[in-house]
Amino acid sequence: MMSRLKIVGVLILLLGLVGAGLVYWTGAPTDDLSADPATARAYKSDARNIEINLGKTGLLMNSLLHDLKHPGTQAVIILFASMLVASGCFYFARFQVHGDKSDGPTV
Repeated sequence: MMSRLKIVGVLILLLGLVGAGLVYWTGAPTDDLSADPATARAYKSDARNIEINLGKTGLLMNSLLHDLKHPGTQAVIILFASMLVASGCFYFARFQVHGDKSDGPTV
């Protein structure tokens, strides 16, 4: 018989898979304007202004925030979080006491 934590871990994995799939398939794709020369110039000037005002860290944070708007990135984050929580459930399920097989001291 599976322990409750293992069942919860499996459910979290399944819900994470379904949630990530829904986010990925229903998410609106971002427009790829990299071929437009006017947009490329505007992006370069914006990136340069951010780098001047906020430094390399500000430019990195700006690009990370821009990447978080993509449904693929969001789906990967959902999958990673559900795998992390489910692995925690599986890990702690190993330490559950089953009846009289307790390894701890008896009082």
